Amino acid sequence: MKEPKEIISMIDNLTETLKDGHEGFKEAAEGVKDPQLKSLFSEYSQQRSRFASELQSQARNLGEPEPKTSSTTAGALHRAWINLKSAVTRGDDHAILAECERGEDSAVDSYKKAIDDGLSAPVGDIVSRQYAEIKKAHDNIKTLRDTTE
Repeated sequence: MKEPKEIISMIDNLTETLKDGHEGFKEAAEGVKDPQLKSLFSEYSQQRSRFASELQSQARNLGEPEPKTSSTTAGALHRAWINLKSAVTRGDDHAILAECERGEDSAVDSYKKAIDDGLSAPVGDIVSRQYAEIKKAHDNIKTLRDTTE
């Protein structure tokens, strides 16, 4: 059984990942030309924000008065989303999709680590459900990237 502090720390890490994704997808939505991609990226951005709120509420339930609310400023995930900025500047939908996929790779890894760490219910159930959605988004972005030139 994990200590509440350990669980809160894991929730904080996932929240940072989700905030990075929220910002990254928001930026991607503003940068792509394709209206369907704009809509999809906006949807993923909102989803990440919802997921973060859900986890923050669990951290509060575990006794954390002020759960993490910001994105990362270091690490692979942040660098992936930074690369997104240059793709957006070039207005290259394929490059934007590739950078979103890279950001999602990191998100999938973060969730896998959390799941492998063995979280108990209800946090474990929420993380597993969110992981399934994030994995689905990742695979969708990969498919779109592969079919977009």
